[in-house]
Amino acid sequence: MKGARFSGLRRFWDEYRQVKSGLIGIGLLVVFILIVLLEPVALPYRQANERWRDINYWQDSPRLALPVWVNWFTSKDYPRSTVISEPKREEVATGTLRVITMEVPYEFTSGHPPSDLYYKLYLTGRASIAFEFIRPDGEKVELRRSTAVDGAQILRLSAIETLQERAYALGAKYEDPNVAKSRNPRMIDTMGVLFGQAARGIFIKPAILDGTYRMRIQVALVNEQSQLNKAEFVVLGGVSGILGTDGDRRDLWCGFIAGTKWALLIGLLTSLISVVVGVVYGVAAGYFGGWIDALMNRIFEVVLSIPLLPILIVMSAVFNPSIWIIIAMMCLFFWVGPVKTVRSMALQIKEHSYIEAAKALGASHRRILFRHMIPQLIPYSFASMALSVPGAILYEASISLIGLGDPTIVSWGQVLRDAFSSGAVLQGIWWWIIPPGVAIALMGMTFAFIGFAMDTILNPKLKTR
Repeated sequence: MKGARFSGLRRFWDEYRQVKSGLIGIGLLVVFILIVLLEPVALPYRQANERWRDINYWQDSPRLALPVWVNWFTSKDYPRSTVISEPKREEVATGTLRVITMEVPYEFTSGHPPSDLYYKLYLTGRASIAFEFIRPDGEKVELRRSTAVDGAQILRLSAIETLQERAYALGAKYEDPNVAKSRNPRMIDTMGVLFGQAARGIFIKPAILDGTYRMRIQVALVNEQSQLNKAEFVVLGGVSGILGTDGDRRDLWCGFIAGTKWALLIGLLTSLISVVVGVVYGVAAGYFGGWIDALMNRIFEVVLSIPLLPILIVMSAVFNPSIWIIIAMMCLFFWVGPVKTVRSMALQIKEHSYIEAAKALGASHRRILFRHMIPQLIPYSFASMALSVPGAILYEASISLIGLGDPTIVSWGQVLRDAFSSGAVLQGIWWWIIPPGVAIALMGMTFAFIGFAMDTILNPKLKTR
């Protein structure tokens, strides 16, 4: 018995591999499954799933950074992010006042300026801080920020946010006076000026100044209880990760990996439940016939005529958006997909002699349905299931795209929603839009190829039974 079963599977595989699109579908499915299984290893940020919308978690990433592989196709490379932890300290004490000086060299040879630079200080107690940025040509950009803190605290100082006025003052010394007057300090390219050559055009199109930059900071600890526990200098690059970052500094590769498991779960769970319900419903309608068949057909037609997307929109707007509610709503409507085909097959199967023999031997309706009729439709069920997966994924993406998806999960639809709401299309931020869109298309193609291949193989057999 077991040998015959494996022999049937072997014959099915021999036929399946003759369909090239089916092999492509299987290959893509294996890739997606591997991505899900290897998620703990592949995620560069371990808490990306739980803290996707936690802005503080992504603060050390560059904003709107391109994917790292973009440098393979550009003549001028974008810089990568650099973190310098625990720089060398020089401490001078005068009574209870202690002054700690730290200076960090930064070799810069890229064709584009960094996206930001800042320092992080882990302080306890009271302190005052002075920061200085020294260029290779000797120009200094100073920013002094005095602060008094009580207790443990992490202080950050971002150049993009706080050095705009100083950068403008630096550029105005070399730019054409008329151009300088017409520029708003808050609208200039701060990092372009800080890393640009001291010449005219520094506000319009600054040429990059290569060399050794220095970041110097002085921390004055005002009493014995004050401590500088840790210091970090961070230079945020123009490229980051395999798929870059979005407007909230989130790593889009993490979004792609996290979205894969949700796409598979949504598609497979919805198609499994809906196809099982649809197959049982269609077989029962064909088997019983008469007024039961007529009533079940009327119910089928009513459900089929109800548009799903408006219902999903209303349900998501009325209730708190939940992925489980969305899956349940799709199952309530997707089950009608296989009913007509299954019913017509059931009408043929029930006329076979072995069904009449089972009735004559006193077999119950339940036994006839689940032991003699439904098992014959299992091959069609698998094909129907594979073909219904893309629809479920697209419906979830559509709901998320209009802002009614489940905000607690990281799905490809949610990533696209954030991109469109942030104007990524108008700004040309292609790496925020194309990867999730291509991922949705590939996932749909995967199951479409598998479903078409199975349908090509199995339908002729079903017709000859």
